[in-house]
Amino acid sequence: MKRFLFIVALVGLSGLGIALAAPTPQTPSTTDSRSNQTPSTTGPDSSVPQAQADATSAQQSAHAFEGRIQKSGNELVLQENMTRVSYKLDDQNKAKRFEGKDVKMLATMDPSVKNRLHVVDITRLETQ
Repeated sequence: MKRFLFIVALVGLSGLGIALAAPTPQTPSTTDSRSNQTPSTTGPDSSVPQAQADATSAQQSAHAFEGRIQKSGNELVLQENMTRVSYKLDDQNKAKRFEGKDVKMLATMDPSVKNRLHVVDITRLETQ
């Protein structure tokens, strides 16, 4: 009797394992051409405005820089603390009130101009 129950349980579990491992058949309604298309999130028909999408992608790829805002010729630049590299800033108005101060800046690199940052956010570093 125990042997019979063991065999029944083994066959049942084997069948369950095969059923779980087998690919599920797809019905025609899930394989139509609409399911293969990816909706556009930044096109003219999207519900997200282009400016908001650009700001979101900029924040996602932005990096933190620490340094001092200072004048270089007619422009304000960020001189980074660690590397001593000076970066041109695309938004002079955001940087103006931090001139001469140490700041932490969230910015993206401008790929078209060497050492130019697109400023996302600037905050003053607290001195110790």
